[in-house]
Amino acid sequence: MLTPPIILSLLLAYLLGSIPTAVWVGRLFYNTDVREFGSGNAGATNTFRVLGKTAGIPVLLIDCLKGLFAVKLTLFFAEEPISNAAFVNYQLALGIASVIGHIFPVFAGFRGGKGIATLLGVMLAIHHEGALLSLMVFLVVFAITKYVSLGSMSAALSFPFVILLVYQSTVPSLIVFSMFIAILVLITHQKNIERLIRREESKANISIRNLIKQAGEDD
Repeated sequence: MLTPPIILSLLLAYLLGSIPTAVWVGRLFYNTDVREFGSGNAGATNTFRVLGKTAGIPVLLIDCLKGLFAVKLTLFFAEEPISNAAFVNYQLALGIASVIGHIFPVFAGFRGGKGIATLLGVMLAIHHEGALLSLMVFLVVFAITKYVSLGSMSAALSFPFVILLVYQSTVPSLIVFSMFIAILVLITHQKNIERLIRREESKANISIRNLIKQAGEDD
């Protein structure tokens, strides 16, 4: 039931997702709108490509936190008593709202990114074990191919199998959500798929080792 607190929390989740981290970082510190360069997306990958690691790492982390914090709004708005299934449904609704906000941000003319980092934050908040396994899939595929898009799609496609086969979840909404993630990522990466088929997709000029080293230096 859509009560006023639930409606308010969904709106806040969308607004959290709508924070255009890549756009604001680019404009404030580099006088650059990342959407005008590279892939044209306002996401972490394009920020790495256009502005480098110094800008890309904080954009990646903040975009991830947007999804995580959106889900955690349940701590403030969940009404008692609530069943476990209803609580998971509520978490998923907030997570989806934040991803929609990232893809269609009200603060940036509804021109956002593909939602991968925000999705990761949502996944970590709802099922961190499954999210970490899917993240491992991404890291392995990316380390081998240097294609961020292929790594992202591989991780998203692995998530339903992780939820169903590894953790054998019986929560219907979580299972549906895992499938939703896979489908959404494939839809938002349609152009990447076409470029991969034509062998025109750009490889990322970054390495996992360098990202970790840079993050340590930033600390």
